[in-house]
Amino acid sequence: MSPEYIKEIVSHHQGELGALISILEDIQARHHYLPEDALRIVAEETGRSLVDIYGVATFYKAFSLKPRGKHHISVCMGTACHVRSAPGIVDEFTRELGLRPGETTQDREFTLETVNCLGTCALGPIVLVDGHYFSNVKRTDVKKIIAKTSSGFAEEPGDREDRLFPVEVYCPHCNHGLMDEQNRIEDYPAISLACSFNGTRGWVRMSSLYGSHCLESEHPFVADTPVKFFCPECHAELVGKAACLDCGFPMVTLGFQGGGSLLMCTRWGCNNSTISLNGHLWRDELRNDAREQIPG
Repeated sequence: MSPEYIKEIVSHHQGELGALISILEDIQARHHYLPEDALRIVAEETGRSLVDIYGVATFYKAFSLKPRGKHHISVCMGTACHVRSAPGIVDEFTRELGLRPGETTQDREFTLETVNCLGTCALGPIVLVDGHYFSNVKRTDVKKIIAKTSSGFAEEPGDREDRLFPVEVYCPHCNHGLMDEQNRIEDYPAISLACSFNGTRGWVRMSSLYGSHCLESEHPFVADTPVKFFCPECHAELVGKAACLDCGFPMVTLGFQGGGSLLMCTRWGCNNSTISLNGHLWRDELRNDAREQIPG
């Protein structure tokens, strides 16, 4: 662990709303847990007490003070998944891996955990492994999931369809839900935002299926145009300090139902999006050359 790297993370999130959580997420994404030395550096750099920081680290189940395995398996135990036999899925992972929820295999290969919600209730039971969603999981699928995890998640025919899953997002400033039940895209509520580009204001609705790029907008957009996005409720600009890894433009930051955040590039035509959930980051690599526009 590099003290300079921890200080850089703290500096990067300085002044952000909920900065401490973002700092801890970044540390855990790198180390797979929150080392004590790292938390002490965060306390020194932020001026917050170590007690406060430990309070946050232990309050949110997404964080771990113990080393986690190379592969992180989360089984959703929310109400929708629970009534669809999620406890049986947990039992099967326990039998196959020889560990209970919250434990890590001795070789540090797998960590098994249960979570209260992954934000995709309609597709339960849900299992999340290293950023990959598995929906409608049955006990007989568990051994296959473990085998696929061990061999790696190489792209296979049909993976695009399997990886399209609905997300629910909200404004990180006012907690207002951004799901538009009245306007649906691809049979799911659209993500509805206000926007501004080249002095023109309007609205945009995006598909809530992660991995899809269908949308509709009040005004036509020109490719490569920088667009600002706002919450339609509190009108706060939805942008964080993260930059797009593809083009360097700022990323929109939306709260992600179940914990974490959804990041989207603000350059029109760049379909890069990233989910930060439970300390893990993954990107939508399944994108077309341009977004499919639906006339408003």
